[in-house]
Amino acid sequence: MGAGGGAARRRGGTAAGLFGAALLVVSTVLTSGGAYAQPSPPPGGHSAGHGGDEDHDGQGGRDGRKGDHGKGGAASRSSDSPGADPTRRAAPPAASAPTGGGSDAPGGRPAPAPGAVLAAAEDGEGAAVPTAQGLQQMLAAALADKSLGEVTFAVADAGTGRLLYGSGENAPATPASTTKLATAIAALSLLPGDTRLHTRVVRGADPGTITLVGGGDPTLTALPADQVQIGGQPADADTAPASLDALAQQTADTLKSLGTTTVRLDYDLSMYAGSPQHRNHDAQNIALVVPLMVDEGRVDPKSREDAPDRVADPAAAAAETFATLLKARGITVTGKAGPAAAPAPAPAVSGTAPLGEVHSPTVARLVERLLTTSDNQLAEAIARQVAIAAHQPASFEGAAAAVTQELARLGVPMGNVLLNDGSGLHPGNAIPPAVLVQLLVLAASEQHPALRPVLTGLPVAGFTGTLNKRYGSGSGAADAAGLIRAKTGTLTGVNTLAGTVVDADGRLLAFAVMTRSAAAETARAAMDRVAARLATCGCH
Repeated sequence: MGAGGGAARRRGGTAAGLFGAALLVVSTVLTSGGAYAQPSPPPGGHSAGHGGDEDHDGQGGRDGRKGDHGKGGAASRSSDSPGADPTRRAAPPAASAPTGGGSDAPGGRPAPAPGAVLAAAEDGEGAAVPTAQGLQQMLAAALADKSLGEVTFAVADAGTGRLLYGSGENAPATPASTTKLATAIAALSLLPGDTRLHTRVVRGADPGTITLVGGGDPTLTALPADQVQIGGQPADADTAPASLDALAQQTADTLKSLGTTTVRLDYDLSMYAGSPQHRNHDAQNIALVVPLMVDEGRVDPKSREDAPDRVADPAAAAAETFATLLKARGITVTGKAGPAAAPAPAPAVSGTAPLGEVHSPTVARLVERLLTTSDNQLAEAIARQVAIAAHQPASFEGAAAAVTQELARLGVPMGNVLLNDGSGLHPGNAIPPAVLVQLLVLAASEQHPALRPVLTGLPVAGFTGTLNKRYGSGSGAADAAGLIRAKTGTLTGVNTLAGTVVDADGRLLAFAVMTRSAAAETARAAMDRVAARLATCGCH
């Protein structure tokens, strides 16, 4: 078939047929790795979180500095990682579907239903692989768009990992939020997918004191369950974050059973090391990175701004909220909470059960969330879990070293890669397009089924997350809506897009496009058109 030979065939189909072909992206990678049992729910304390529905990736804070940030305004082989509970090594279930999109999707089409997303599709492994010449002919006009500025790119066959076509594919470039792909791969490689992060309350070192122990879960929420949203949609049983209110109830009940109704409260931040302040900290795109916070440090936990105001001291604010919740349950909290004098011993060491404990969603679900919504706060938290699992300091530096080390162990060529954080906010990060493609190939590999949430977490073009409002009518890429899953990345003057697409013959391709251009909106639209051309490609 010649270049673009399948385009007319696809355009002639029904809308249902369009989604069937488009969502082969999901079903291909899920069926190739098999089906997996759902991890069992935690013993309790599971309530719900927040999020928004704006395409926020790359929207700047009020000072004009731009960066990727969490959706709505703005996840060891070692099983004794602090704050983590790897109950068993199991790949995640093929039960998570994209959320969001709704009426913002191109043409007003609803987002694909979970059943459609996970429906069986024809196996594309036998489809012909595009040739370099075919890809060159198909992409030439789109890549010549001056809106892209300086552009490098890579296209690979996801089934074999073979690089098919590229330009500057081995040259390091600023990845922005596509850095999160590296963080996600390392996390799911080192941590069992059903690991959960714990927030607990224990007896303090001093008599009459209780300690709120940060477990590295920024999604811990103080919102009632019926007010919780993630990516603009209500949380479900798998994605609902832990509830601070539930933790307060457990703690109050335990204290009363012990005959205690008056306590002092402190908090333990010993899980993390180093400075909590990101180099590009602006208290909007990201808050201080500490192991204790509620609602990701938002001043307004229900905010759906692209870059919401964050509290100056997330840990102190979390402790204050917790004290208020205890008081509402008949527990008098004297004084003002402050940092604990010494780290709280783990329950296994102290030999005493916590006064209360709640658990995050699984790392697999957290990884999906941080990718779909490009959540900086959650990405940095998951990067620190990678550091802990790799026996590195849980700091920016330790997390970057741990991610680099784990990716190298997986065979990713890291010679031209430089990481300074887990979120991609740092402008000094450098990743070549070929490495981004290699990460996606790993996630699609049958040899690494535990990495599958990296693919299921990618935003769907025109429907979910940071691609929700792209690929619309008039974009020149609308025919590819629903056909592409990709991670976005934006910093000032930098735009990136890395993901997967099923071509017209049913072959799964991995691609990365990285640009430097002052015209952010037009550069993003031009990148979308490059990816859209891949969706129409027979190219052999």
